[in-house]
Amino acid sequence: MVYSQRFTEFTEEHSDTLAALVCGMLLFLGWLALHIGWLGWALLFLPAAYVIGGYESAREGLTTLIQEKELDVDLLMIVAALGAASLGLWRREYHLIIDGAILILIFAISGALEGYAMRRTERSIKGLMSLTPDTARVLLKGEEEMLPITQLKVGDEIIVKPGELIPTDGLIVSGYSTLNQAAITGESLPIEKSVGDEVFAGTLNGFGALKLQVHKPASSSLIQRVIRLVEQAQTEAPPSQQFIERFERMYARVIVVAGLLLVFLPTFIWGWSWEVTIYRALTFLVVASPCALMAAIMPTLLSGIANGARQGILFKNGAQLEKIGQVRAIAFDKTGTLTTGNVQVSQVISSSEYSEAEVLKAAAALESCSEHPIAKAIVQAAGTEWVRGVDVQAIPGQGIVGFVNNQQVFVGNAVFIKQYVTQFPEELQKSAQSLENEGKTVVWVAKNPTPSPSPQAKRGIVVMGAIAISDMLRTEAKAMISRLRKLGVEQIVMITGDNQRTADSVAQTVGIDRVYAELLPEDKLDVIRKLQEEYQTVAMVGDGINDAPALAQASVGIAMGIAGSDVALETADIVLMADKLDKLATAIELGRRSHSVVKQNIVVALGFILLLLIGNFLGNINLPIGVIGHEGSTVLVTLSGLRLLKN
Repeated sequence: MVYSQRFTEFTEEHSDTLAALVCGMLLFLGWLALHIGWLGWALLFLPAAYVIGGYESAREGLTTLIQEKELDVDLLMIVAALGAASLGLWRREYHLIIDGAILILIFAISGALEGYAMRRTERSIKGLMSLTPDTARVLLKGEEEMLPITQLKVGDEIIVKPGELIPTDGLIVSGYSTLNQAAITGESLPIEKSVGDEVFAGTLNGFGALKLQVHKPASSSLIQRVIRLVEQAQTEAPPSQQFIERFERMYARVIVVAGLLLVFLPTFIWGWSWEVTIYRALTFLVVASPCALMAAIMPTLLSGIANGARQGILFKNGAQLEKIGQVRAIAFDKTGTLTTGNVQVSQVISSSEYSEAEVLKAAAALESCSEHPIAKAIVQAAGTEWVRGVDVQAIPGQGIVGFVNNQQVFVGNAVFIKQYVTQFPEELQKSAQSLENEGKTVVWVAKNPTPSPSPQAKRGIVVMGAIAISDMLRTEAKAMISRLRKLGVEQIVMITGDNQRTADSVAQTVGIDRVYAELLPEDKLDVIRKLQEEYQTVAMVGDGINDAPALAQASVGIAMGIAGSDVALETADIVLMADKLDKLATAIELGRRSHSVVKQNIVVALGFILLLLIGNFLGNINLPIGVIGHEGSTVLVTLSGLRLLKN
């Protein structure tokens, strides 16, 4: 039973190859029978070769003719083969039947090779779909139970053991491990993950057992979104392919009309015999067919999409792979794109009476009661050796005040601290001003060394120091901007809703000269439109909801896959799955390579057609040679497109 099922699966997957093999065997037997004078056997084997080798092409050609009222290249091949066979029977020149059978065989072999090449590309893409298991180990009333992924609900807790695939996106509740995220993000090195970190379906757990909490439906996981987008990319033809398909329909009509004219005109104009005229017309149908031209684009673009997916670059369709290689200007959002989007303590300055560690611990004691991102950054930087404050009160937009070890502590901006402190140390103010000029946020820390009954009493309250908070730049940002310039991108700009001073500081650090700051979402849209008027093809890189209008307007919208919001991911044309900006330059290079390979393929395809047409009119090629040249060029451009599978 198992062997029967495997045999059935094998024959279904390789049906085109098996048809070509059987066709070749029958052709050989027919030729052998004809050679030794067994005409009856020859006329049995050869028609069988026609049927088995040409059935699929005839079916596709007739389907296209009946349903779409369009002529198909497959149908032209069958007509040419049957024409050769009919001419052979009419003239009793049975070698012409062999010629037609060779045409069918070579066409079948070509179809098998193209099918293999396309399946290889599709397997590279569809490999994503096997990355997630079908079931998950769910904790139900303290017991582990295996449930289908489709039955998972938000809030469920699942167990992932060492060496297992993560079944769905989730947050780590307990445990520590390293995860191999290469299949999703393209990162080659395992990433450390601990409590509170998000993990993604399809990534491979390392040495530690993890307990995860499902925080989104399984259908909304990152890998499922990738799969949906890849499926969409496979079904959508880019503009160049659409043009070629329209061209093919018109071209096929021209070939048929020209073929009919060639049946009659040469006999009356140049005095050719009917046999020669018909044979040359049939050969013309073969060599003039645009099979190679049709194969010049889609295999190349699908290979490029597969290559990008392996490297953590998701192209939603082939059109975007084409466009990214033509980009002349790129606009970057700042927060979450050029920066990590996660604020961190970048520097601590202290007065002479206190150490930097004391400043951090005093601030952390109060900020531990707050959920603000800046508060979390301070707590993280302070470590664990601090005491949580009591009677903590937050003053929105200004600061926070409370008691630590019976001493009153104040944390906030300069205006807030000045309400309680009579004098700021001059050196600290100069240092703080310098940090603010660099685009950093400065949080001041003060305390009353002795217990004070009234927070309004300024007597005895002293400034301990200040903490500089900044949104850290991505480590690869500067090198990536330099690489883009070397690639010939004419204009690189930053568009952000942040203040001008911070934006200028970040832009200067990474090497961007043109900055648009303090923008609303509609302002970003206007900037993209102006860039398009000047540079035509413009890319936009962003991650937030406020970037979505600009991403949609840009010629190519590019979203950060992990940091990006769902709206940005849905709006963008390309997603950088690993949140690594250097992949942007890789995407541009891949787009340019695909454009170059497509042009090479078109030149080769047209060149072969032209040479074969000239050879046919000069009488230097017969039908089998024409078929070999025609199908050989088709296989050649298909294999050429597969070059993009290599990095």
